[in-house]
Amino acid sequence: MALENKLGLTSSADLAREEERISKKKAAELFGDGVLDKLEPGKFSSLQAIHKYLFEEIYDFAGKIRTVNLAKGNFRFAPLMYLETALGNIDKMPQSTFDEIVEKYVEMNIAHPFREGNGRSMRIWLDLMFKAELYKVVDWSKVDKEDYLLAMERSPIKDIEIKYLLKNALTDDINSREVYMKGIDHSYYYEGYTTFKTEELL
Repeated sequence: MALENKLGLTSSADLAREEERISKKKAAELFGDGVLDKLEPGKFSSLQAIHKYLFEEIYDFAGKIRTVNLAKGNFRFAPLMYLETALGNIDKMPQSTFDEIVEKYVEMNIAHPFREGNGRSMRIWLDLMFKAELYKVVDWSKVDKEDYLLAMERSPIKDIEIKYLLKNALTDDINSREVYMKGIDHSYYYEGYTTFKTEELL
């Protein structure tokens, strides 16, 4: 079953196709219209603004904190009861070095604040920090997709792999639309979420 959406689609495959098409179009507009330049790097409010912009034509929950608990495989993202506190703590994390930026990115991934579309929004958010602090961005075409997904899965326990992958993909081509759009690639998506009730955590 497809997530409830504004497009009236009931097939998950149809929704995935439309979601990719629309979110890529919106991502290009986000870059071209200079909206990103007005956002404060590293703040959750900026991630919310990015998410809302990408998905407001598709989902009512665009830019809104999720109201369900999420898991992927055996990993459970931050439980609802702690989510807002976690987001507040992430806002306060330092972001002046490469290691600090990636550690903040990993923590935001653990929080996984939205029902869908976390990865795409967070990669734009990550690049905003790199651009502001290091005058670099990630060239996602240099990041192997399977290696990235595995590194992100392991990052809550050990972040050395994701740091290695991202450090080796940094570029100073910070104003390239092509480099930017690679981060919205469909094959980087996190799929296969399950939802569960709070009491199942106990």
